[in-house]
Amino acid sequence: MRLDKFLSHTGFGSRAEVKKLIKKKQVVVNGQLAKEVNKQIDEYQDVIQVGGEKVVYEKFVYYLLNKPAGVITATEDKQHRTVLDLLSPTDWQEDLFPVGRLDKDTTGLLIITNDGKTAHDWLSPKKHVTKVYQALVEGVMTKEDQQAFSSGMVLSNGEVCLPAELTLLQIDTDKQECLVEIKLSEGKYHQVKRMVAACGKHVKQLHRKQMGNLVLPEDLKQGEYCKMDPQKI
Repeated sequence: MRLDKFLSHTGFGSRAEVKKLIKKKQVVVNGQLAKEVNKQIDEYQDVIQVGGEKVVYEKFVYYLLNKPAGVITATEDKQHRTVLDLLSPTDWQEDLFPVGRLDKDTTGLLIITNDGKTAHDWLSPKKHVTKVYQALVEGVMTKEDQQAFSSGMVLSNGEVCLPAELTLLQIDTDKQECLVEIKLSEGKYHQVKRMVAACGKHVKQLHRKQMGNLVLPEDLKQGEYCKMDPQKI
């Protein structure tokens, strides 16, 4: 692996920023000062130090983020703040990406990783990974709506959804709104909002709390994230 790619991967910024570190004589490979960004190294055997600290290589990393509203699910954007912008400089690396997407106004569990195969498994329709959402809905959902969800709903454009589970958590008849939990095992575009809309109601707030066996920790505040043990993944 090239030295600049290694350092970028391990959280030392973009390749341009890594180049500056080497120019400042901050990078040492096997006891010798590194002079070239394209130097080939063995990421598992060679001893790499930056500023006197040894750098440990991890092939894949996994972060569980509690996504806040107003942040877009993308790797980069010229106009809006992205989920990758929420990572600290020491955790950021250029090969990271969000697994799937949450709308700009949707909050909750989002995985950020550089493991393409595992990301594909989480998102593949064939895997049927369960996703659990909590939604504040304008309008009161009914038993008929629950039946529509469980039977496999047909959306306005004719798309057929797999059976899903709708649970009524709270009902406010004065405000004519309710809090619901929705469990589904696919990821169509804006699916939760479109399913609720097909019942004649409107999602006011949407929050994802679970994806597969990964549950959003209750003490993880919006905008915060934690590193996950690859073994648990």
